[in-house]
Amino acid sequence: MTVTLDQIVARFGGDLIGGGNVAIEGLAPLDRAGAHQLAFLSNPLYLAQVADSGAAAVILSRADFDKLTGHDGRSWIVAPNPYAYFARVAQMFAAAAEPAVVAGVHPSAVVDPSAVVPASASVGPQVVIEAGVRLGERVRIVGNVFIGRGSTIGDDTLIYANATLYHASVIGARCIIHAGAVIGSDGFGFAPDFTAAGGEWVKIPQVGRAVIEDDVEIGASTSIDRGAMADTVIERGCKIDNQVQIGHNVRVGAYTVIAGCAGIAGSSTIGRHCMIGGAVGVAGHVTIGDRVIVTAKSGVSKSIPGPGVYTSAFPAVPNAEWNKNAAIMRNLDKMRDRLRQLEAKVKGLQEK
Repeated sequence: MTVTLDQIVARFGGDLIGGGNVAIEGLAPLDRAGAHQLAFLSNPLYLAQVADSGAAAVILSRADFDKLTGHDGRSWIVAPNPYAYFARVAQMFAAAAEPAVVAGVHPSAVVDPSAVVPASASVGPQVVIEAGVRLGERVRIVGNVFIGRGSTIGDDTLIYANATLYHASVIGARCIIHAGAVIGSDGFGFAPDFTAAGGEWVKIPQVGRAVIEDDVEIGASTSIDRGAMADTVIERGCKIDNQVQIGHNVRVGAYTVIAGCAGIAGSSTIGRHCMIGGAVGVAGHVTIGDRVIVTAKSGVSKSIPGPGVYTSAFPAVPNAEWNKNAAIMRNLDKMRDRLRQLEAKVKGLQEK
């Protein structure tokens, strides 16, 4: 695919400085870009690389453009958010490189007669679509996917191989569900019934749904449980990484991102525009407010009402230093007792 800078700016906006008829064949980092590639600068720390870059043009902010000592005759696209601008242009090139999707149902797919599958949809090999399922226009199901009875999938959604949607799952428009994801599995709900002689865990039927709103991306091998009685809801625009566990009756607010291996226990609520780091654990029945950032490997055991950055993980240190700190931590209770004794003696001396 080859486009000119004029065509890019006409589609995505921004201020073009320099020649607009420059042909662009792709994107590349500043230090690797060639004469027909577009680069971007989003971190001012790399400003020095601009002068040495071989890129035909660079996307950057007005502030960074004004810092340049010379503009060396190349073209520039000035945008408020160069990183997001780059991402949208990259989407355009990626879409052009994708092979054309062939609509239709593969002969090996098993589709219940009551399911609604538009002519524009693409259903791949070994897909199972149960009764009452409704697919939107241009839905693409790659292969070996199971879609349980009564589920609905919105327009332009893409489901990769080996994903599983349990019954009555609701998937919005323009979603991406990656390989091995499981949507709508039973929540982890069991009532204890123990006596002195023994007992058992009694399963609580999980009769709610898993509802995924528009423009959500769900990573590979991520599991989102259905609700126990109410629904589990992932609001529009959320991006969820690989191997994330989201428990029953959780609500994740719009445009929140959750990094890999995080676990959200049942009946918790996460606000909008939050950032949940990798391997974060959120306890059940916890509420996290809007625009909260929780850094990697932190544990959230209590509600967080408002915006801010929260950390409970201990950062990595050299092993010898960790051993010394651990030895001190083991004796904190003794140190506390000694401190209280010293405080009592000082108080006694002051009174005398």
